[in-house]
Amino acid sequence: MAKINEVAEAAGVSISTVSYALSGKRPVSVATRLRIEKAVRELGYSPNAGARMLAGSRTQIFALTEPLRRDTHAPTHMSFVLATAVAARRNDYDILLLTEEQASAGMARVASSGLVDAILVLDVAPDDERVALARSIETPSVFIGVPDDNEGLICVDLDFDAATVLAVDRVADAGHRSIGLIGQPQVAYEKSNFPPRVRSAFERRAEERGIRHSFRVSGDSQTSAPMARTAVAELLDEGATALLVHGVDDVHTVVLAELAERGLSVPGDVSLVSVAASFDTAVLSQPIDVIPLIPEASCDLAVDLAVASLGRDRPRPGLHLIPPVYYDRGSVAPPPAPRG
Repeated sequence: MAKINEVAEAAGVSISTVSYALSGKRPVSVATRLRIEKAVRELGYSPNAGARMLAGSRTQIFALTEPLRRDTHAPTHMSFVLATAVAARRNDYDILLLTEEQASAGMARVASSGLVDAILVLDVAPDDERVALARSIETPSVFIGVPDDNEGLICVDLDFDAATVLAVDRVADAGHRSIGLIGQPQVAYEKSNFPPRVRSAFERRAEERGIRHSFRVSGDSQTSAPMARTAVAELLDEGATALLVHGVDDVHTVVLAELAERGLSVPGDVSLVSVAASFDTAVLSQPIDVIPLIPEASCDLAVDLAVASLGRDRPRPGLHLIPPVYYDRGSVAPPPAPRG
């Protein structure tokens, strides 16, 4: 890559003159500017972010604020980070990753410095502290997730409500009258925006369909196996013939193992549907029907909205919800006939 001194030599001017021409900090004659611009094109020189900022043009950098806490499920979150980076590069943008647990600090820092063109917000909490900051800064922000207070924000997410309704309807239409939901760890219902939406939609839709329903949390990385096994046992004891699973891959594996140990088959004895899985449920020991959470879908749309927010036709604040899609893997069937 060409350096600024090479541009100066080719244009027959000093390095400072090149800097002034690129930054607009001081006036440069038309003839000199034309020579510099020609040298820049021929050498393929790309001015650094600071020079672009001084010139009032774009930095070609997006900040991605993703606080990595101890309770964060790293594989899931990093799949969103990767999807965002790929989408950004597709638009000739680089990603500046901000991982402080105090997420608003890094966000405020890059906004005040002018280093980035826009900010993408991941791991959104129901009462996210970054909401107020996004409203107070000039740098455009796009939330990949939906906080409770989302007025005036641009938010992108899977339509978790519709996804959960789709799952409940699937097993209800198959004839199941008692169903259970095995959800996220308890902390997720306090710090994440989407698990409460899944639980709420599950309970509401089951009641609308006149179906008995129960909910159980799973555990964190240390307790997921015993808690998931307990959840399966309790839901089956309560009469559930279909289970919806909203959890990571390990939870799905434990659920299948517990059913196998009880001598229960899928879908002959128990039907299963995975809600908003961010991994491929076809690779499990028993493929499971799934309404997937696809990082690329959310992140591609978020980056597109961030780019659009820099132009004249800026997107209006609002929710951009991605419609759910159901993938049939053969894990839902009518409930077994009552014995006796």
